[in-house]
Amino acid sequence: QVELVESGGGSVQAGGSLRLSCTASGRTSLIYDMGWFRQPPGKERDFAARIDWRTGRGHYTDSLRGRFTISRDNDKTAVYLQMNSLQPEDTGVYYCYLDMSGGGRNWGQGTQVTVAS
Repeated sequence: QVELVESGGGSVQAGGSLRLSCTASGRTSLIYDMGWFRQPPGKERDFAARIDWRTGRGHYTDSLRGRFTISRDNDKTAVYLQMNSLQPEDTGVYYCYLDMSGGGRNWGQGTQVTVAS
């Protein structure tokens, strides 16, 4: 019903910035919530950030607040994650997710972020 395509990952030095994008296609009118999880090497996938679909307000895990900013486009079919002051511990695979009204979660394919010290 809905597909997600991510882009924007890459390799940077500590202190650098990257911007991730996640674009939804298909039945986007059923989007209820979108956000990002991340999975460091050898660890579980954990929540990173989400955007309240009604208000546009961002919510973050504590370690990212103040450095990362989540936003969406005006058509409400894409979300972005601006990542500043990146640190080596931010290294991992970043996954976009989308929750649909009526239930069900869709995941993007994941994009690798590598931060060198």
